[in-house]
Amino acid sequence: MTSAPMILADVGGTNTRVALARYGQVDRGSIRRYPNAGHSGLEPILSGYLSDMGEVRTAGACVAAAGPVEAGRAEMTNLSWVIESQGVADATGAGTVAILNDLQAQGHALGHIAQGASRPILQGERAEGQVQLVIGIGTGFNAAPVYDTASGRIVAASESGHVSLPIRTDADLRLASQVGGKHGFTGVEEVLSGRGLEQTFSWVAHEAGSDQTRDASSIMQGIASNDDLARAAGGVFVRMLGMVAGNLALTFLPFGGIYLIGGVARAFAPHLEDLSFREAFFDKGRFSQFMERFPVSVVEDDYAALTGCAMHLTALMRRAA
Repeated sequence: MTSAPMILADVGGTNTRVALARYGQVDRGSIRRYPNAGHSGLEPILSGYLSDMGEVRTAGACVAAAGPVEAGRAEMTNLSWVIESQGVADATGAGTVAILNDLQAQGHALGHIAQGASRPILQGERAEGQVQLVIGIGTGFNAAPVYDTASGRIVAASESGHVSLPIRTDADLRLASQVGGKHGFTGVEEVLSGRGLEQTFSWVAHEAGSDQTRDASSIMQGIASNDDLARAAGGVFVRMLGMVAGNLALTFLPFGGIYLIGGVARAFAPHLEDLSFREAFFDKGRFSQFMERFPVSVVEDDYAALTGCAMHLTALMRRAA
């Protein structure tokens, strides 16, 4: 394999991280973060990055995009960008280009994340070689199952953040009615995301007779300091997360482990136990005991998607050699 570097990009709804890698290893010193605001698309970021790094040629490029990807074309869910393979190739000079959904990239990173970069939440009964599942909670929400096969790893794409929010109680229905009013449909992402946490807080405040609003950072600070409204909003959020994660566990049977990723997941990691994630995850009637088999962890490596891009692109280039 050529010694020329690969260029990697993890494109979220708010920021884009760019890095170089060689032989599947991300150069942590090369990572740069760019705000998406003020950029017309990904290509100027990539070409500007390469200019700043002084790199003349790249062997390959891989982009992880927070949005649906089809036939080498990504449409960002929470950003008005379209990313296409040819545009990435033109901006980087890369001969091999791959575009993945961001959760697919996270799936390719499993098994290659630094030791100690994940926090166990539920012990479960981890089974090697079995299906794994990544669940992303950040600017948006999504999930992707991970299958290791004789011909390589397959990470199936989905748009799980846009399925219907589960409703078990009258309070759930009132929540769904308020946060889904803008679009006339309440998807999971309307609660389980950064903006979803803000909407959930507004609903909790409204239920308590207040018109307070707070941003996600202030809500998390309130949870840590035992502010009543913030803790109530956090409890609703974590209960929904437990229900949705449990539904996904029964859908994909990830006996190899469930991995929560993304900035919001990391922020909630210290609070999942005391805000009753376990109880909501296990609350599946006669399947409650069955749910105890699934191990759950929070990935605390903010650059795991870049690692996944590097691993996926390396495998592609080896197969093509």
